[in-house]
Amino acid sequence: ELNGGFLGFICVKNGDWAQESKKVDRFAKNISDMIIGRESEIQELKAAAESEYSEFVVVYGRRRVGKTYLVRETFDYTFTFQHSGVANVTKREQIKNFISSLRKHGMAISRIPKTWFEVFDLLEEFLDKSPDKKKLVFLDELPWMDSQKSNFVSALEHFWNNWASARKDVLLIVCGSATSWIMKNIVKNRRGLHNRLTHKIKLPQFTLAECEEYAEYRKLGYSREMLLETYMALGGIPYYWSLLLPGLSVSQNIDKLMFAESGKLRDEFDELYASLFSNSENYISVISKLGEKRTGLTRNEIIEGLSAIRNGHITKILRDLEWCGFIRSYKSYGKKTKDVIYQLIDHYTLFYFRFIKNQDINDEAFWTNTIGQPVHTTWCGLAFERVCLCHIPQIKAKLGISGVLTNYCAWRTEADEELGIYGTQIDLLLDRKDNIINICEMKYSSDEYVVTKDYDTELRRKKNAFKVKTKTRKALHVTMVTTYGVHKNMYSGNIQSQVTMDDLFVK
Repeated sequence: ELNGGFLGFICVKNGDWAQESKKVDRFAKNISDMIIGRESEIQELKAAAESEYSEFVVVYGRRRVGKTYLVRETFDYTFTFQHSGVANVTKREQIKNFISSLRKHGMAISRIPKTWFEVFDLLEEFLDKSPDKKKLVFLDELPWMDSQKSNFVSALEHFWNNWASARKDVLLIVCGSATSWIMKNIVKNRRGLHNRLTHKIKLPQFTLAECEEYAEYRKLGYSREMLLETYMALGGIPYYWSLLLPGLSVSQNIDKLMFAESGKLRDEFDELYASLFSNSENYISVISKLGEKRTGLTRNEIIEGLSAIRNGHITKILRDLEWCGFIRSYKSYGKKTKDVIYQLIDHYTLFYFRFIKNQDINDEAFWTNTIGQPVHTTWCGLAFERVCLCHIPQIKAKLGISGVLTNYCAWRTEADEELGIYGTQIDLLLDRKDNIINICEMKYSSDEYVVTKDYDTELRRKKNAFKVKTKTRKALHVTMVTTYGVHKNMYSGNIQSQVTMDDLFVK
């Protein structure tokens, strides 16, 4: 089975089963080899399995990013025990489902326990009798098991602290889509699980390079410009990319997923946030507010107009959204921590806000018909900036500063007649330890980007405003990040370095 799809089976008739078993082993290895990227995560999971001690691993990340798939593929779907929680059911139903999983794994149980402590006692008994050298236990969708007043977390703590950690042969792997729950109750637990985790694996979305590799595997036949546009709409979420159909263009696939009446991602927004957060309305309110300002808002700016959300809850909401990867926080250059800016960076959410939410669109070919129109051109420019912000390591690599300690931030200022500076904004600054600051300008273009006289003047004003206002003594270098590079003309010589689309595809 691969990602929910049955691949096939081997039938042995009058043959050597041992020989066929070797084929199965090779088949399983080939399946494992199909995992795109995730090399370091796979290595860490396998190291935990080979450890001479018991290990407690949490795999966390945004919904649809491939947590379950990674764990199952890494261990070829072979566990001593595995179980997945069920959404929106009572404590009793959760326990019944857990007991059902124990029975499916061969344990005879005559009655249904009433508490999670009893359930984990049975799990201990089952594992104690297992002949497996390393007892691989995979508990998926953990947050769903923690129904109201269930004491699930306390029982899990007791299972690990009093039994599993006292042995040397248990590998416990837990994960779940509700990242905020995982962070609060497992990763940052201040009770019985405090400092008990041995491995914390955060699974990020795919980079452009990994999406390219996946597209090649799926035989989508996309050029890098087509891959970039797909990334600008979907981000690097593997599940979204798995829905793309070979033989269709980028615009046709986006129309089919987003604008067709039965499009699989048309209603993803509500399902996404509802599955991750209780009181998801408050989270959506904050996300919607951030969606109004592409450069982001301070905490105080977010609070304005959101009187329905109590002040103290804003901190938790922002923290949860950042843990899940929907927003990022950054400091404006020279500002204090309290002036941190929050910016919405989830590609799908931004696309949804711009083209689907509150839009009365009945055209199932809307995206195809939008190409070449001003609305599409404007979107490409903004979306490309977000892609660049997700690929800062690749930008640093192209500039040859991967090993240089670098803080990245943004900066903005109002016009100041006294100082003779214009109001300006810089979306990405690379503040380097070697006394250089790269002012990164990100521009999307279907051809080489042409620096005009007016744009050259704007760049000079930006540099001057930044230098005067911040009083920095560091050298200021203008770096252009574009799709196809900068066209050489009389103004391009004022640009110190360039990064192209191809550079963003480097691993």
